[in-house]
Amino acid sequence: MKKQLAVLTIPLLMCGQLVAREKPNVVFIAIDDLNDWVGCMGGHPQALTPNIDRLASRGILFTNAHCQAPICGPSRASIMTGVLPSNSGNYLQLNDRDIKKSNPRVANAVFLPDHFEKHGYKTMAVGKIYHNGDGAESFDEYGGIFEKFGPKPEKRFRYDPAWFEDKTGNTQTDWGAYPAEDSLMPDFKYSAWAVEKLQENHDRPFFLAVGFVRPHVPWYVPQKWFDMFPIDNIVTPPYNPHDYDDIPEMGKRVNHAPMMPATEWLIETGQWKDMVQAYLACVAFVDAQIGKVLDALDKSDYADNTIVILWSDHGYHMGEKNRVAKQSLWDRSTRTPLIIKTPSGLSNRTCNAPVQLIDMYPTLSELCGLGTPGDIDGNSLVPLLKNPQKRWKHYALVQYGEGNAAVVGTKYRLIQYEDGSQEFYNMKKDPDEWTNLAGRKKYLSKIRRMQKAIPAHWAACSKYSVYPFNEYFRTKYPEK
Repeated sequence: MKKQLAVLTIPLLMCGQLVAREKPNVVFIAIDDLNDWVGCMGGHPQALTPNIDRLASRGILFTNAHCQAPICGPSRASIMTGVLPSNSGNYLQLNDRDIKKSNPRVANAVFLPDHFEKHGYKTMAVGKIYHNGDGAESFDEYGGIFEKFGPKPEKRFRYDPAWFEDKTGNTQTDWGAYPAEDSLMPDFKYSAWAVEKLQENHDRPFFLAVGFVRPHVPWYVPQKWFDMFPIDNIVTPPYNPHDYDDIPEMGKRVNHAPMMPATEWLIETGQWKDMVQAYLACVAFVDAQIGKVLDALDKSDYADNTIVILWSDHGYHMGEKNRVAKQSLWDRSTRTPLIIKTPSGLSNRTCNAPVQLIDMYPTLSELCGLGTPGDIDGNSLVPLLKNPQKRWKHYALVQYGEGNAAVVGTKYRLIQYEDGSQEFYNMKKDPDEWTNLAGRKKYLSKIRRMQKAIPAHWAACSKYSVYPFNEYFRTKYPEK
């Protein structure tokens, strides 16, 4: 009897392996608060990211990719539902369980993992995928989120808004060498969990999401990662103390982050280099964890039939524009790494078309032959994966609160606020966005063309929003 069962089991296993290879697997790597300080993007000359660079050399690096909201919650909600903030009302932070409660449009959305499950995929995740991990409970198997932004010392090292009379709001922001060992870091545990899953036998195609927390604040990692970046050699980013002279008042209000460090304070206290060193150390640390996942995939049975997509939920200012924060409509907050590697696709190519994180949903759907579920926003990037230099007719659209938007093209960037005031930049000549061209007649036709990408109608802000960031948002969206 046992021999008969064994004989039957072999063809069944072979059948299962065949099914698993019919559709490609997906490894979906999310990073929190990573800007372009990545070796292959050249955002900082001292960035050390050999593993992210390795992935970029094997696929397509999108150098002009943008989030849909410059803050974790709404950015991730738009990615996982395929619905723009202006259509969902999810502009600000909200709990994962409330993502679909805003209005009928988002209520009818299908979460990205659920879409894959409906087509026979096993979905697995660990770490920060949605804002609170998997608070939406959309994965078949979830490995947890450990000490979300920890571990933390008993007292802060370098920065606490409570130390300042004029600082309002709260932030995890601080930096320093802590803890003693990598094994105490949540991201270390996330990579270990993902490696274990890649070593298992799967009888159907899988979607594996791995959500890393660093370089989200606090910028704590063990000392060895700081040692990679000697403090005397640290290069600080460009800064113009007169940068705000041509920015409209509404822009200052919307982009204000009063709880965060100001560059002026960093310069006065001599801590700017220390902070930059800490961010670089955190980036190097998370790159090493990503490397473990990529190595495990290379050694697995799934190496030749797996799509790898790596992204960050938004960018981050590290002193540019007198701020250390996300939460703005400027390039430093909205631009993010995006790398897509397909089993038989192009390698070591870059694409500078203006693409969006929300485009990942239709892209993965097409690559895996799933079709798209109903009415989702975004555009499949498959044409660009086939030809990175293909002319792209779409803009990237970023939204921060009802009525405030950035429209990004290959050369120009338009920011328009709810009162109609604008900023307009030539990103080729002025990548630091120091010269606002919005008032110059020669750019009027370009501005009007880009304005067409801004929604005419905006969904009401979700009543489940839980995080009023500054005076502008507290006034516009009072807590309920």
